[in-house]
Amino acid sequence: MNAPLIDPFARAITYLRVSVTDRCDFRCVYCMSENMTFLPKKELLTLEELDRMCSAFVDLGVEKLRITGGEPLVRRDIMTFFNSMSRHLDAGTLKELTLTTNGSQLERFAKDLYAAGVRRVNISLDTLDEQKFADITRWGRLPQVLRGIDAALAAGLHVKINAVALKGFNEDELPTITQWCAERGMDLTWIEVMPMGDLGNEDRLGQYWSLKDVRACYAEHYTVTDLAERTGGPARYVRLEETGQKIGFITPLSHNFCESCNRVRLTCTGEIYLCLGQEDMMDLRAPLRAHPDDDAPLHDAIRAAIGIKPKGHDFDYSRQRADGQMPRHMSHTGG
Repeated sequence: MNAPLIDPFARAITYLRVSVTDRCDFRCVYCMSENMTFLPKKELLTLEELDRMCSAFVDLGVEKLRITGGEPLVRRDIMTFFNSMSRHLDAGTLKELTLTTNGSQLERFAKDLYAAGVRRVNISLDTLDEQKFADITRWGRLPQVLRGIDAALAAGLHVKINAVALKGFNEDELPTITQWCAERGMDLTWIEVMPMGDLGNEDRLGQYWSLKDVRACYAEHYTVTDLAERTGGPARYVRLEETGQKIGFITPLSHNFCESCNRVRLTCTGEIYLCLGQEDMMDLRAPLRAHPDDDAPLHDAIRAAIGIKPKGHDFDYSRQRADGQMPRHMSHTGG
C-alpha cells in the first residue's frame, strides 16, 4: 500500500501541484479571459477535502507540494489549509510546501506563510513598468505586488520571479528585470508562453518569444555559463558570471522537458491531470466523497491515474501555428 508512485515510463511521481481555486484578482491575458465564468463554489473541494487529498498523495510518496490557483491566496481561510499541511513537514514526510502567487496578497500573508513552514515562493511578474503591468494583468496593481515582494523577503522567504517571455512586450526589460532581481537576491526564471485557453482572445503565436533568443540576449551582456543543476522540474539553468545570478529557462515549446517529469496536477475540483499539455485526467473527487472514512479507494484511484500518465506533451509552434493547444484555461489546471 505504501509503494511509491511510478508511472508507465519508470518516472517516480514525487511532486504535486494543487490548484485551490480557479479565481484570481488579476486577468492576465495569457491565462484568463477578461470576463471569466468561474466554477460554482460547491464544485470546488473544501479545505478539509483538499487536506485529505493532499495527505493521500503524501502517504503515497509525494515529497513536494506546490499550491497554485488562480491566485491561491484569495481563497477564503486558505491559511487554515497551510497550517494543517505543516504537520507533514513536522513529520518529515513532506520535504517542501510552497506556492506560486501573483504577489498581490503577500503583504498580508507572508509572515503567516513562513510560520506555516513555507520557505520559498514563486511570484509571477512579467514587467516592472506600471502601465504595462496594468495592461498585461488587466486588473493588476504593480505597487501592491512590489510591497508584497518586499514583505516576502522581509519574512525570510526565498523569492523566485517567474516572467513569461512575451515578444514585443518585455523584450526591452530583460536587463532591467535581471538587475532588479540581482539587487534583491532573487532568482529569475523565464517561461515560454503556452497555448492554453482561448486563442481567439489573444494571439499566442504573435506573443511567442523563444527562450533561445532570450539566452542569446543574455550572452550579449553577460558571460553565461550553463549549469548542470536540475531540480526534477522543467527548468534549465545558467549562471551570469558578472552578477553570480542563477537564471532559469522553462522551454516547453523550443525544448521538450518531459523525460524527467516527476509531477502531476490536481485541479480545485479534484481532477488529476497527468500532463499540462494533454487532456489525460481522472476524477478523484468522486472516490474522495464516496468514502469519507476510508482512504483506500482514493489511494487506488491515485495509483490508477498515475498508470495512464503520458510520455509527454504535444505543444509545438514550429509550424507557425499553436499546435497542441489546450482549450482549458491555465487557471483551471493550476499554474
